Amino acid sequence: MPESDRTTNPPTARRGTLATISRLYPYIRPAMPRIVLGMIAALIGAVVALIIPQVLRGLVDGPLQDGDSAQVVPAVLFILGLGVLEAVMIALRRWFVLTPGTQVESRLRNDFYRKLQDLPVAFHDRWQSGQLLSRMVSDLNLIRRWLSFGIVLFIVNIVTIGIGFGFLISINVYLGVGFLICSIPIWIYGYVFEKKYSIITRRSQDQAGDLATAVEESVHGIRVLKAFGRGKHMLRNFSSQAEDLRGTEIEKARAIAGIWLWLLLVPDVTFALALLAGVLLAYNGELSVGDLVGFFATATVLRWPIESIGFLLSMTFDTRTAVDRYFEVMDETNTITDPAEPKTIAEPHGRLTFDDVHFRYQDSPAHVPDLLNGVDLTLEPGETMALVGLTGSGKSTLTALPTRLYDVTGGAVLLDGVDVRELSREDLRTHIAMAFEDATLFSSSVRDNVLLGRQEFAEGGPEADAALAEALEIAQATFVYDLPDGVDTKVGEEGLSLSGGQRQRLALARAVAAKPDVLVLDDPLSALDVDTEALVEAALRRVLASTTALIVAHRPSTVMLADRVALLENGRITAIGTHSELLATSEHYRFVISSLEDDQDSDLREEVSA
Repeated sequence: MPESDRTTNPPTARRGTLATISRLYPYIRPAMPRIVLGMIAALIGAVVALIIPQVLRGLVDGPLQDGDSAQVVPAVLFILGLGVLEAVMIALRRWFVLTPGTQVESRLRNDFYRKLQDLPVAFHDRWQSGQLLSRMVSDLNLIRRWLSFGIVLFIVNIVTIGIGFGFLISINVYLGVGFLICSIPIWIYGYVFEKKYSIITRRSQDQAGDLATAVEESVHGIRVLKAFGRGKHMLRNFSSQAEDLRGTEIEKARAIAGIWLWLLLVPDVTFALALLAGVLLAYNGELSVGDLVGFFATATVLRWPIESIGFLLSMTFDTRTAVDRYFEVMDETNTITDPAEPKTIAEPHGRLTFDDVHFRYQDSPAHVPDLLNGVDLTLEPGETMALVGLTGSGKSTLTALPTRLYDVTGGAVLLDGVDVRELSREDLRTHIAMAFEDATLFSSSVRDNVLLGRQEFAEGGPEADAALAEALEIAQATFVYDLPDGVDTKVGEEGLSLSGGQRQRLALARAVAAKPDVLVLDDPLSALDVDTEALVEAALRRVLASTTALIVAHRPSTVMLADRVALLENGRITAIGTHSELLATSEHYRFVISSLEDDQDSDLREEVSA
């Protein structure tokens, strides 16, 4: 995703930290009881820790000063009991908050994945996968840690500091107020720190997403990089991006170091001044020794809450950025949605009609004409139509419209007389199946990949096995039976453990196994050798005899599968007819076919030379 797209998000740019984080409330609400109980336990523990200095204060001014040893032992046991109670409260706090944090993270992650599945292809065209992965993994992990640790301690420590200052003032007003005044620089710097740190942490998290994208692309394209010997080149690019991220992380560390300087320096200076003033007050008899001990013991207990504010602030601002990035995706508008009242096709026949279809991509300049500029085409039930045209004429784009991978920007695509936008997407995609030229398989078994479009076969069974065997036979993909575990063999990430032709045959088997009314094939045989292609075509003829099919053809042999051929030229269908008719009547068709023949001859020459 371009930097400009990532950093300008008006809805979240105007929100403050509290307003941004409050957007998590619907997810946090079920976990609030346990989080609140965790806060209460932590607060009780903090208050107990503050009570201990008050007991010491009374112990010094009472039994120790009076030499009453009989009262010392009960006081020590009481302090021990308070220490045990504090430890129990800390353990309870952890027990209360750890599980809810993971539950909130799970709900956030599931909703994020559901949103990604629902968003249109146009969204995924714009966004880098690494940016999405970093949001789903790193950002949600940060939010979980903040919920389980950061927010609880931040609120408890703020309250603890307030109660502690109350104790200090109760011991001696002058020392307490002086201690409070000396802490003001910390709060001022904290405000300045938020403004600076929020910008840096956003840049850091975006750069981490870019780096994740670079790693993913290099892993997926490892064969290309090795084949062209460009590993060192990619390493230099990666090192440059990693160096940018390192620089940003150093900038973050410097910002955190700056606030830590204040958080450590101010309390130390305050302690020194308070100690000097306390000793003078005690010397003049205005402060007892017990009060002095109690004051500094209380101040010592407050040291950790005060010092923790620095990293808790940085964690909170990191979380604010993570929430911002999460909702950037969740706020994306889905332009391809189900109608309020979906229609259904009672008796599907498979008649597919393109009615004055126009299409242009969202980011196309205004002066560029529509890629599809008034396409009119009708496929009759059971008809096989080949779609041919020069490279870049919009053939693949046209095949993406029936299943609503993209929506038309003008006109309509009709299935049995019903606009596909009036059907639910789930219903529509049970009627129409696709096989792409670039076959994508999932890290699962052959069986799961081929039967992906048949939900009723998810549990297996004889019918599922029969459908699987039939689809594999039609696609000439019976090679899978020779794999180590047969149809239960895992094909590996994106099926890269298989050859291009094998992946393409499995993708074709997947489309055939779906048993659709309309089959859309975007050059599904491009990676096959001539002999295998002939076998697949012969088997496809049986399937296509009863199924409406739209086939993008890049080989003359594929054209021969069709009942009719449609010629796409300058965004329009300029000719429709049989292969022989178009050869006789269309000069442009003859030119396109000759270019396809040249490509096929080149493929044949490569096969022979190999």
